[in-house]
Amino acid sequence: MDIVPEAVPLPVVDEAPPGRDLTLASVVLLLVCVGVLTAGLLFPEKVLVTRPSAIALEAQADAAQLIGASDLGTGVGVRVCIVDSGIDLGHPDLADVELAGWNDLVNDLVDPYDDHGHGTAMAGLLVAEGGLNGLTPDVELLVAKALASTGEGDDEDVAEAIEWCQQNNAHIISLSLGGAPGALSFLPGSDRASEGAAEQAISQGIFVVAAAGNDGGSDDDGDVASPGSVERVISVGAVHLDGTRWNGSSLGDNDGRVWPLPMLLPRQDPDKKPEVMAPGAGVAVLHSASGGWSLVDGTSAATVHVTAALALLLEHRPDLRAGEMNNTAEQTIDNVKQILMETAKPQPGQEGHDDAYGYGIVRVDRLLSAYA
Repeated sequence: MDIVPEAVPLPVVDEAPPGRDLTLASVVLLLVCVGVLTAGLLFPEKVLVTRPSAIALEAQADAAQLIGASDLGTGVGVRVCIVDSGIDLGHPDLADVELAGWNDLVNDLVDPYDDHGHGTAMAGLLVAEGGLNGLTPDVELLVAKALASTGEGDDEDVAEAIEWCQQNNAHIISLSLGGAPGALSFLPGSDRASEGAAEQAISQGIFVVAAAGNDGGSDDDGDVASPGSVERVISVGAVHLDGTRWNGSSLGDNDGRVWPLPMLLPRQDPDKKPEVMAPGAGVAVLHSASGGWSLVDGTSAATVHVTAALALLLEHRPDLRAGEMNNTAEQTIDNVKQILMETAKPQPGQEGHDDAYGYGIVRVDRLLSAYA
């Protein structure tokens, strides 16, 4: 069964440069009058944009403010593994990135690349520096390519990618992707391969963050996507930059059901789905194909914002990292999820968990304060 990234196609918004038909005289006059270095106007085959639009920059600032993540760290010392369509290190905002590891499970190529663009957009939310700036530019970034150029991937490849992340000492695994859960996934040995791999990583104290899914409208299938549906995985829904829920964000089914499949057991706090919300609608990301920037909607971007929140926590609290002397594996995961629940910002009038809004919007400042 295929797993697809939880995002709509990446549209380019207000980033295409004007003026390709200018005469040389006009270009010279423009350079003299405005004082802008724009060699791209003379060489149209090059990327012509030198910075993201004001809209993209404002969206970036609004997203950081919404989750309370401004100036709280850089993620130094924390190892994050992104499983996606790859990474385009040729993007100007990723020029200084040195990967801690790369694994291509689709084409088995040695050098990093991204033939779809989704992975580059997600990685940029963490480590971009230049036009846009990621929330945690100093994390040690591992990238596993498990999605093909179509944006789809095989569940076995995703499982193998998760296992590779674990073997390479990741502290957080970020999965901006999802598929339908196994029909009887609550029974031992009957879950999807990616679900089992996620559970194995968690048993070693590795945080696994996954997209809730983008079918929250009329086509909602009744629950969050897999492997976000796994108990201790942190499933993330999407909100607009004003904090209101994006209507495409998948709902969670937490009361249990026998039909329709998959069968679900009732979920308990702090593992009700989705656990938290984060910016996912109108979010500014890197655009791999153009070397520019885009605005996107989807729970993919929301997932990476929560990944960044956890990276900032683990930067300040190294004892919570997998493999540290004081780490107690699953108990650490449970404790952090409890604090995530308690520190999330609910929507006005909300009490407890909401199937559409989770426990609320993740708040990095409150999370760090709770662990101070």
